[in-house]
Order: sequence, then structure tokens, then C-alpha cells
Amino acid sequence: MKMKISRLWCIALCLLLHQLLQAQSVSRIEGNVYARDKSPLVGVTVSVKGRTVGTQTNANGHFELQLKEPAGAVLLFSFIGFTTKEEPLNGRNIVSITLDEDQKKLDEIVVVGYGQQKKKDVTGAIASVSTQAIRDVPVTNAQQALQGRTPGVDVVSNSAKPGDEPTVRIRGSRSLSAGNDPLYVVDGIPYSGSLNDIGTGTIQSMEVLKDASATAIYGSRGANGVILITTIRGKVSRPIVSYSGSYGYVHALGETDMMNAEQFTDMRREANRTIGKYNDKNADSSDQAIFNPIEYAGIKNGTNTDWQKLLVQSGYQTNHSLSVTGGTEKTKYSIGLGYFKDQGVFKLQGYERYNLNFGLDQLIGKRIKVGASILGSYSNRKGETYGTSETLLRMLPISSPYDDKGNLVIFPNGDSNLPNPLLDLVDGARVETRKRFRLFTSLYGEVEIIDGLKYRLNVGPDISQYNYGLFLGKYTTDLLTGGGNATASKTSGETIAYTIENILTYNKVIKQKHNIGFTGLYSVQRQRGDSSTANVRGVLVENQQYFNLGEAQNVTGVGSSLGTWTILSYMGRLNYGYDDRYLVTLTLRADGSSRFAPGKQWGYFPSVAAAWNITGEPFLKGKKNIDMMKLRVSYGRIGNTGINPYVTQGALSRIPYSFGGKGVLGYVPQQLRNPNLTWETTTSFDAGFDFSFFNGRLTGVVDYYRQKTTDLLMPFLLPYSNGFNSVLQNVGATANRGWEVGLTGIIIDNPKGFSWSMDVNYTRNRSEILELMGGKQADIGNAWFVGQPTYVYYDYKKAGIWQTSEAAQAAQYKVKPGEIKIEDTNGDGKVDASDRQILGTPQPKWQGGTTQRFSYKGFELSIVAFARIGNTIKSDFYQNMLSLSGRFNNLNVNYFTPANPTNDFPRPNANQERPSNYQSLSYFDGSFFKIRNITLAYDLPDALVKRWQMQGLRFNVSVKQPLILAPYRQTWKGVDPEDVNTIGVDVPATWMLQFGVNARF
Repeated sequence: MKMKISRLWCIALCLLLHQLLQAQSVSRIEGNVYARDKSPLVGVTVSVKGRTVGTQTNANGHFELQLKEPAGAVLLFSFIGFTTKEEPLNGRNIVSITLDEDQKKLDEIVVVGYGQQKKKDVTGAIASVSTQAIRDVPVTNAQQALQGRTPGVDVVSNSAKPGDEPTVRIRGSRSLSAGNDPLYVVDGIPYSGSLNDIGTGTIQSMEVLKDASATAIYGSRGANGVILITTIRGKVSRPIVSYSGSYGYVHALGETDMMNAEQFTDMRREANRTIGKYNDKNADSSDQAIFNPIEYAGIKNGTNTDWQKLLVQSGYQTNHSLSVTGGTEKTKYSIGLGYFKDQGVFKLQGYERYNLNFGLDQLIGKRIKVGASILGSYSNRKGETYGTSETLLRMLPISSPYDDKGNLVIFPNGDSNLPNPLLDLVDGARVETRKRFRLFTSLYGEVEIIDGLKYRLNVGPDISQYNYGLFLGKYTTDLLTGGGNATASKTSGETIAYTIENILTYNKVIKQKHNIGFTGLYSVQRQRGDSSTANVRGVLVENQQYFNLGEAQNVTGVGSSLGTWTILSYMGRLNYGYDDRYLVTLTLRADGSSRFAPGKQWGYFPSVAAAWNITGEPFLKGKKNIDMMKLRVSYGRIGNTGINPYVTQGALSRIPYSFGGKGVLGYVPQQLRNPNLTWETTTSFDAGFDFSFFNGRLTGVVDYYRQKTTDLLMPFLLPYSNGFNSVLQNVGATANRGWEVGLTGIIIDNPKGFSWSMDVNYTRNRSEILELMGGKQADIGNAWFVGQPTYVYYDYKKAGIWQTSEAAQAAQYKVKPGEIKIEDTNGDGKVDASDRQILGTPQPKWQGGTTQRFSYKGFELSIVAFARIGNTIKSDFYQNMLSLSGRFNNLNVNYFTPANPTNDFPRPNANQERPSNYQSLSYFDGSFFKIRNITLAYDLPDALVKRWQMQGLRFNVSVKQPLILAPYRQTWKGVDPEDVNTIGVDVPATWMLQFGVNARF
């Protein structure tokens, strides 16, 4: 009996020891997984290396698992879009790690028209601009983020006015009269109008579609390229609150080099000396003769007024955005608020914008998905047409804006053509505002009918309204020179548009080798805009401004307009891939446009593209340094419907005339109708090479393209005896060809130390006119020439200044020494219209950009630069500010005198309003190199940020446009050579010092 009891006790004791030993060998391991931005990652697979134990992170990024024999165990963390990470336990029970984004994998998915594709499967020419690239430069609108960042995309600033937008051209200009602007597509819906309505903080990425294969799916809308904009969407995570704010000090880039008091006085004396009205032996008497009493007193008093300093002030920019994103596997959301203000360097100019964005994606069951994207904005722009630079720069430095009592002098120089520009700054004297509201919406519903077959409905209502008002008081510069009482005008309008798209997609993989995809589209887009305007003169109570037009003395104009157009479209696209090596894309789109006459409304736009993934070939397998090499080729046709509605129907205009001795009103044709107008068509060929080497450390793209545009929509000139000078027809042809190169390199990659990466891009584009109306070789009136670029400068060429020793030769041309010498191209001994020649083109020989990023621990430095080389610019500064007559102030130039026989600029002459052939002085080499932006940022250490219960905190300081190297600036004293065609006399170019903060909670 005792033996049995002992055996039982032994068995129980062994079982207890076994349980104790087992409990000691099982451990509870837990922790959190984060992304680099400190947001929790949901659904990360956590496993143990060499074992079958595993789990996934929950909605808070947290994981737990029970692990036997934890000694020596290594955890594996893997998640789509992130690099896999191994983490030894080393006796720990709590493990929290951060996963790095696998940029190579993220880049595999790109947005294309009506869907997404793996980057290796793309057959068209597509360039991407990421969130990081947008963040590198403080921009006020989406187009600025593209400048110098993408090959083949030319973004040129038109002015420094707050609210102005740059001009964007993709692979050059094609059309001579119709539009050359690209199509913008926001969250899948075509977008028209100002991109200022979209806050830059809401943009996640932008894709640029450049060749016919990529753009043909948009048919008539894609003739000039397509820019796809994707806004920020929610993701699977707990609610993440983000704030971004910045404040920048805006300063003029530099004063225009005008003459000071001494220089101006000498110039006027020389201008009168030229015509024999200045006697140096009796200088004081001569001064009293050529200067009026006010001016003479200013000289004696030593007055030297810098008018630019009186009107040009320091401005500022401030930008703030607050957003909340998050969601679950079924519901993802994002909501954001934004505020932006740009106060210009002129007091009367400014732009202010409020933004609201909302995004929702909802999964219903397993096969139905619905969502919405709403972008709302309200903006107020001031001083849209105000540009007092010309009046400002003409003011004489020997005059004072104020009298002895401190009051503004209306005509400081005693000249009725030079009113005091400070009068415009008096409160209420000049008021100009444009208030705009816009609500852009993208709604969708998607159902997976069977595996691989999906139907999607996109609905995009778009509503915008604006109110514009302009009031000019009696004592403003415009009315003091033009005469008359106070004027006011009011314009208002609204645009209602909608897009409805029905999209059917089918994707199927057959025997793991054949990949077939089909996209079918039926869509309709319609836009209706109407506006009304009223203009009055004689606003007696000036503080009513433009709010009580009915009380004015005279109504000077009343008008209204209505414009409606519709595009109906069908599209089919077939993608086929074999073994991930050989890819083919076939596209056919048909567009019907209401802008053309019946029978001419439909255009058909096919394209074909093929690609060869060379890395899939057996002879490249095992090559460790070659990640990807792909050859692409595409050919297709796209159309342009860039004409105004109703031009095929003609128009009438009202005209007064006498009938029976009485004044009556009649109507006459305003333009000839042409019911035969049809599509302007561009045929495009593209060959490209994409590559990635050394595990993604060097990636790039090289493209060559040729485009030919035929049936140009342009005016056909008619003899005036017909009563009309032109009629719109399909005549002429142009061509574009060029090279594009884009490279991205990771030069030094040390996450715990110093890292250096760079992006470089290069573009060379050549445009050419192939054919003009009626077989002509030249249309001199429009400066169009067969064999030349689509835009050229055609004028007289300055060969120098006639010198004293050349008096006899100058007399043959009926000029005198000191005047401009024009090149006599035909050598006939006279200068006339036949001596004009092509002086250059705004099209550069090449352009490029680079972004350099350096990082060390928490610090990051980015430098963005770009250049345009070999283009010509026309400077209105030199045309309008170079009278050299002595009446107005003048650019401080090196002008000719007998004692200074220069070849730069002619001798001043009081008998000439401007020098003869003065326009020849305004053409310059427009080449430049700019550093667009330098940003230094610092991310606070994780330990400190966590102590403050935050996910991330980043501070940055930026300098925008700190350096410009250009002949126009350094040699010819210009300010900024960047412009599309001419350097206008408008608003000074600016630079900005900006401070910013980014916080995540």
C-alpha cells in the first residue's frame, strides 16, 4: 500500500515539474510596429524565423504571441510596400520596431488613365512626382511642383503677382491658335479652370502622361498631355492628426536699375545737347530752360527720390493645413482644412484661400466599394490687374511725392502724364477683388461582378462661382492720365459642369503566362457657364465703390454671355502581357464634340504600344546588378478641340447707323461661319528605355519622340474686300521632336549616418512649322515661318551704334552718329521691312533640373535647381523704360555721347519720344540657372517626441529663389529672365525666407 502511494506521489510530482518546466519555456512576446512617420502599421505579419509561429498587428499596430523556448529566437516582420526586417529577441519580451518603405516596391504601382498598373507593365511614357518632391519646394499651386522635376515638362512663371499661375507645356507647343495647355485629371475626373482652387497640402502624387499611348485614352482632351492628380486618401490605421504650417517673408529680388537724380539730370541735359538746346557755357540758364520750375527746384534742393522704395514693400506668405486620416479594412477616411495667404510686395495685391477636402472609401461586403472625394475652396484675390511698375519707374527722381505739409502731390513733376503713383494707395481710392467659390466632387461606386470583372461608375459634379469688382477713384493714376470721373465695374458668373463615366474592366491570368486586361469606357462631360457684367462712369459717392452701380451718372457698358459644350466618348483599351516579358497595349477612343458642326463632330483616336522587359529573359537571370531593363515603343493619334463653342455658327454684332435721317441699330456678321471645321490631330511616335541597376540605387528613363500635328485650327487670312480679314479653318501642320532623360541615384545610403541622393532630368525639344495656309512659306504678320519654331521673334537686328567716324555711311541710311545701327540684311543701302529677320525663339535649346537631398541623423538638406539654356527673351523693360528723351526716368544704361562712343545704347534725344528702331534694343539671351529652393529640416529624436505623446515633429527653414545666374541679370541689369514670351513691366520678381513646422499626433 505504501508502495502504491509513493508511486502516485512520484507520478504527481513529475507531472507538476513538467508543467512548471513547460511554463518556464513559454514566453509572451508583444510590441508595436510603426512606419517612419510614426504611424502604426496594421496587418504586419510577425513570425519567428525557422518556426511556424506567427501573428499580425492590430488596428493600433500592436502584436502579441506565445513563444516556446524564446532563447535565440529571431522575429521576422513583413508588410507589403515595406522592407522585411529581422529582429533578434536577445532576452526581450517587448519589441517595438520601425519598418522602412521599400521604395522599389512602392514605385511598381503607378496611376494611369482609368486605373493603375504595375510600373513594369506600363507601355507608355509616364513620369511621376511624389509627395516628397512636392514637399521639397514651398509652392502655391500644383503646377509649380512640376518645375524642373520631370523631363519633357516645361513650367514657366508668368509673373510674381499673388494668384497668378504658371504656363505648362508638355513636349512643346503643337497648335498655333488652339490651346496648348495639358488636361488635368483630379481623382479620375477631368478638371478645368484654375488649379489655385486645390490646396497643395491635399495632393498625394502627380503623374504626367506624355506619349500617344498614355494620353489617347483621353482622346481630344489629351492632345497636349495629361497630368493626373491624386489627392490624399485614408488608410488602415488609428486616427492620425497632422498639422503643417509655414510663414515666409517675401522680398523683391532686386530694384530695377533706374537713374538717380544726378544720372537723370545728366541724361536730360545730353538729350537737349543733342538737338542744340543746351549751352554748357551757361549751364544754369540752360537748366532753367529745359527743366520746369518744380524740377529745377528739386535739382537745387538736392532731391533724390527712390520711388521704388516708396511703393515696394516686404510681403509675406503663410500656409496652414490640418488633417485627420485613418480607417479600417472596410472604411477609410481623410478630412482636411487649409488656409493660404500671399501678400504681395505691392500693398494692393494679395491672394487668400480657404480649403476643405474630404475623402471616404467604404467596402460593402466583399464585392462592392463606394467612395467620395470632395474639394471645396473659397478665395479672394486683390489687385488682379494692378501693376504700377511702369508708372512707378517713369517717375523723376528730382521730384518729391509730398508737399511741405506732408500731403500727396497729384503731379509731382508738373507733368500731366506722370501722376503720383502713391495716390492709388490711399484707402478706398482703388479697389479690385475677385471672390471665387468652387466645389469639385468625385463620387464612385464599384462592384466586382465576378472574379476579375469590375464595373465602376464615376460621377463628378463641379460647381464654381465668382464675383469680380473694380473701382477706380477720380484721383487714381489710371483716371488722372485718361481723364474722367470715378468708374466702376462688376462681373459675376458661374460654371456648372459634370462628368459621368461608366467603366468596365476585366483582368485575367491564363496558365500563369498570359496576362489579359481590358478597359471599356462610356462617358459624357458637359459644361455650362454664364456671366454678366456692367460698367459705369461717374460714381459720385466714392465710398460706394462698385456696390451701387445704378446711382452712377453714365452706364458705359452692359453685357452677358452663355457658353455650353458637351463631349460624348467611347474608349476601349486592351493590355496583353506574356510571361512578364512582352507587353502590348491597344487603345481606341471616339470623341464627339458639340463645338464642331453636325457631320464633323466625331474624331477617332487609335494607339498601339509595345514593351519588352529584357530582365525577364534567361540570359539576364542571375545578374545581380541589373534590376530592370525595359524597351518601349508607341504610336498613336490624338485630337484637339481647343476652339470656343459656337464658332462654326458665326456671330452677329450690333452697329448703329442712320436710316431715314434717324439713328437706328442694326446687326452685321461679326465672323464668318465655317461648318466644315473638324479636329486638329496629332500623330505621335515614342521610343523609350526604362532601367534600374544596383538594387534600385540607380534608376532612370530615356525617351525619344516625334509628333506631327495636322489640320491646325487657325485663321485663314482673307482680302479685306470681303468684309472680313480671316475665317477659322483647318490648315497647316507643325512638328515636335525631342529627347528626354531622367535619372535618380542613391549615392550614399547610410540610415544611421550620412546619406545623399539626387534626381536629374534633361529635356531637348524642337518645334517646327511644316505647312501654312495656302502653301505659303511665311505669315509675317503672325511671325510664322515654315521650317522655323512655332514662336519666333521677327524684327530688326541691332548691329551697334553709329559712330562719329561713320557719319558719311550713316547719312546714306538717313541717320546720324549716336543712333541705332540696323543690320542691312539684303545690302540695298536702306533699312525697311525686308531687313527684318528671325532673332530667336523662346524655346530653349535644352532645359534641365536637379534635386539634391542630404541627410545626417535627424537633419535633412534639399536643394532644387533648374536651368533653361539657349532661348531668347523680349524685355518690355528695355522697350518701355528706354525712351532716352529726358521726359521720363530711364533705365541706367551706358548710352552714347561723343565723349563715350559706346555701341551699347543710342544717344539721348529730346526730339524723339523713343529712339528710332527702339524695339531692337529689347532682345536678350534668356538663358538662366536658378536655385529654386534650399530647405534645411530637422526631425526631433523619437524618444523626445514620444515623451510629448506625439508621432513626429519636424522643423524646417527654406529660402526660395536665392540665386539666379543669367546674362540678362548679371550683364544687362535685369531682374528675372524667366517668362513665357516677354519680360513685362509689371510686378517685381521676389525671393522668400520661410519657416515651417510639421507635427503628427
